[in-house]
Amino acid sequence: QVQVVESGGGLVQAGGALRLSCAASGKIFSINAMNWYRQAPGKQRELVAGITSTGRTNYADSVKGRFTISRDNAKNTVYLQMNSLKPEDTAVYYCNVNYYTDYQNFGSWGQGTQVTVSS
Repeated sequence: QVQVVESGGGLVQAGGALRLSCAASGKIFSINAMNWYRQAPGKQRELVAGITSTGRTNYADSVKGRFTISRDNAKNTVYLQMNSLKPEDTAVYYCNVNYYTDYQNFGSWGQGTQVTVSS
């Protein structure tokens, strides 16, 4: 069983910053891509940023230049540094981890962490 736990959400004013963390633990041989998604009320879940095992990153257009994704492979942890936050960034942020174990690929989600940006 693999557990994925996010932390770091909260309430911040527009223009402020937050750093989200996501740690994966359990029976993991290796981790492939690690991704951050978000879901605002009444909207579909969307990909915010992703990072591969080799460090290649991709971002949604709406967050390019403001958010930075990084990972610490030794700790099975991925981070999302969010700067210049806007009210439209308000959402529940979910971590998604793609990993390999028992000769198979799996994906696991965290429980989500709320980010609220006030205007």
